[in-house]
Amino acid sequence: MYTIPQIERFKQQVASKYNLYNSVFITLPFDKIDNTGVLLPLFSKICEDGFKNNLSPKEIVAEFFSKYLENASEELKISLFFRFIQYVERQVVLFDAIEDAAFSVINNLEGRGSLRGIKENAEQKFQKEELVHFLENFSVKTVLTAHPTQFYPGSVLGIITDLTEAIKQNNLVQIEQLLAQLGKTPFIKKEKPTPFDEAVSLIWFLENVFYETVGDMLQYIQKNISKNKALENDIFSLGFWPGGDRDGNPFVTTEITLQVGQRLRTSILKCYYLDIRKLKRKLTFAEVDVLIAELENKLYRSVFYSQGEIFITQSEFESYLHQIKQILITKHQGLYVDEVDVVWNKFNSFGFHFASLDIRQNSKIHKQVFENIIEKNTDLFGTNFNELSEDDKLKKLVTIKGNLKENDFEDEFTKRTITSIKAIKTIQEENGEKGCHRYIISNNENAQNVMEAFALFGLCGWENPTVDIVPLFESVSDLENAAQVMEKLYLLPEYRDHLTRRKNKQNIMLGFSDGTKDGGYLMANWAIYKAKVALTEMSRKYDIEVIFFDGRGGPPARGGGKTSQFYASLGPEIENKEIQLTIQGQTISSNFGTLDSCRFNLENLLSAGANNQLFHKNENLLSQNEKETMQELCNISYQKYIDFKNHPKFVSYLEEMSTLNYYAKTNIGSRPSKRKQSEKLNLDDLRAIPFVGSWSQLKQNVPGFFGVGTALGHFEKSNRWEEVTALYNNSLFFKTLIENSMMALSKTFFPLTAYMKNDPEFGAFWQIIFEEYENTLRLLLKLTGFTTLMENQQAGKASIDLREKIVLPLLTVQQYALMHIRELKQDPEKNAKAIEVYEKIVTRSLFGNINASRNSA
Repeated sequence: MYTIPQIERFKQQVASKYNLYNSVFITLPFDKIDNTGVLLPLFSKICEDGFKNNLSPKEIVAEFFSKYLENASEELKISLFFRFIQYVERQVVLFDAIEDAAFSVINNLEGRGSLRGIKENAEQKFQKEELVHFLENFSVKTVLTAHPTQFYPGSVLGIITDLTEAIKQNNLVQIEQLLAQLGKTPFIKKEKPTPFDEAVSLIWFLENVFYETVGDMLQYIQKNISKNKALENDIFSLGFWPGGDRDGNPFVTTEITLQVGQRLRTSILKCYYLDIRKLKRKLTFAEVDVLIAELENKLYRSVFYSQGEIFITQSEFESYLHQIKQILITKHQGLYVDEVDVVWNKFNSFGFHFASLDIRQNSKIHKQVFENIIEKNTDLFGTNFNELSEDDKLKKLVTIKGNLKENDFEDEFTKRTITSIKAIKTIQEENGEKGCHRYIISNNENAQNVMEAFALFGLCGWENPTVDIVPLFESVSDLENAAQVMEKLYLLPEYRDHLTRRKNKQNIMLGFSDGTKDGGYLMANWAIYKAKVALTEMSRKYDIEVIFFDGRGGPPARGGGKTSQFYASLGPEIENKEIQLTIQGQTISSNFGTLDSCRFNLENLLSAGANNQLFHKNENLLSQNEKETMQELCNISYQKYIDFKNHPKFVSYLEEMSTLNYYAKTNIGSRPSKRKQSEKLNLDDLRAIPFVGSWSQLKQNVPGFFGVGTALGHFEKSNRWEEVTALYNNSLFFKTLIENSMMALSKTFFPLTAYMKNDPEFGAFWQIIFEEYENTLRLLLKLTGFTTLMENQQAGKASIDLREKIVLPLLTVQQYALMHIRELKQDPEKNAKAIEVYEKIVTRSLFGNINASRNSA
């Protein structure tokens, strides 16, 4: 039977449907200007033709108004700009819904990478028992973060869900109604969300997607792979950052942390209640009917009549399920046992915590906190603690005990740090140990940073804390020193005792986004790879199982891209018994936003682990020559990037020519765009999201490719091209990096900013970026043998192209506004009102453009 190629399925199920439903959408009379829907396609066409003819955004806008709205007032122009932005935002939502509806048709849900594919592969290779053993020891943990790289309000998320379903059913009447509703529903929040608001938004995905998906997957494994035996291992688990991530976020308080912990518990109990209520309709037999009714009642009271207290313990819940199952087996021929197993499997994964709430704080804050603690507790630390050697400080920190009270301190950071330790204990008492068991230290530079966090628990009176202390290594230099830092910790007897109590496991987080900002695309990836190899070797030396937790964002520039392929590419030199990664922003809704996409991507992550541990064990091992080639490529790329970053115009270009300063003005997330709120921009304090996002808004995507072309070009000029091609052909790791960089290049569009090359201040700087882009484009095509970017992912490329076409008018308006603001600022007092209006246009245009990039993951 002939299978239609993926690109043809995309054209039929996505592109054609978008054109059809968009034609309905733009004729709907929901705005004050009746002809906006008519004018937008005309403006879009003028944008396309204008950029082909080397016109600037300013010239394109002038041509549009001259042709279609001659003598239009400034008021009408501004009003139309805002209407265009509103229309484009909603076109993006429509496209999202169409892609979600077509997901199962575009992608093979039971092919390679699926649970079924893993099972059949094991059967063909006579590795069924090895597969069961693998599943008993391997796990995937996805950690949801609230980093604002996509920010639809809940009302819009609901419309997307309903619209997706209507499109699946081709219900034209309902589609038209939902599009009209979409047109009238506000996209913008007038107030910044609190961390609790962010938590509630993400819990929607836990309740409506992850809960069902994980349950179904575990049931499939039990029925088809493990011979009806429930596996004790947490194959799939969830982590959670909103309400616990304190790094640079002054709005995360201890009260918020406790509220989020309580909301997570209430949400999972509500999910259990709904399942048990359905099960009650089936379990109408003697004895089990009484038990299921009791269980339903206790869950109901805990969810709907609770002011924080619960009316059932975890052990009671487990006991009820066990009794019900035994009675069904012994007295009722096992009727509906499978349905009980589904709830049982969910309970084993989610407990009463649903997702583990991680606490994160910056090492620099800890340093400040410890200065306060030492000053007030010289009886514990002595008067010369700060003069001790690092080794002596570590020995002191690892043994120190106390009973600090937050009210003994005036400093707010110190108070909050002490109460955060107490909040972890409270959440563990209420939700179980898994409810909150990791303390992450970002910007971790040395062993003392780890031990300061560890010592906080002893200082707060918590002996033998049931908490993992997780250093987060981010910068290139910190990644290089990570193994030596961990060895110092492993050699401390008291810390080693702590690890023994934690099952001899050490969690280590490796951050990608700040690494890219620090060292560029290639070096960030390679530095993490080498750090993992060194940390694995060091941990194995001391019989410690290291677990890597990756901070990876949506676009390749923030560590996203082909995530499952990346994990499949890691060889035996890197410990890989668990895959743990952050799921951020648009990645949550694009990769895990529906039951189909969530299952597809979780199964692909599991498959990546199976390939590494089982089917292709001891493959993907880089030879010494390949490592040397990789290192040389990275050194050249790194130097090119560092020279570029040190360019005297680097910071001012971002501040004056990009949307960087507008991120702070958007109500898209609770965190400030900088860790320190100083007047002057310091790149070290700038968060990765506005940094990467600003390059994306310019359609230049520097963090995803800059330096790659120069590195490849060095090998070409040195007549050593075959070394690079050999690396590309032999290393899945390097191939994944190259293909992810291709994805970043696919989203560049230099005609948008080509006018900058004539700018007296920034023209030469723009030219540097453009030349590196052209060089990288040429050499990536040469290396891969492709004639066009992403030639091996035609459906993905078609999706990107269509999204870029949708947002082209929005990008043009944004650049026009930025150009106009620079002119108006020549006389800021006279033009203050106009500047404010055009700054709003820039800010509003941020939303649609970022939302349109959901397929960057």
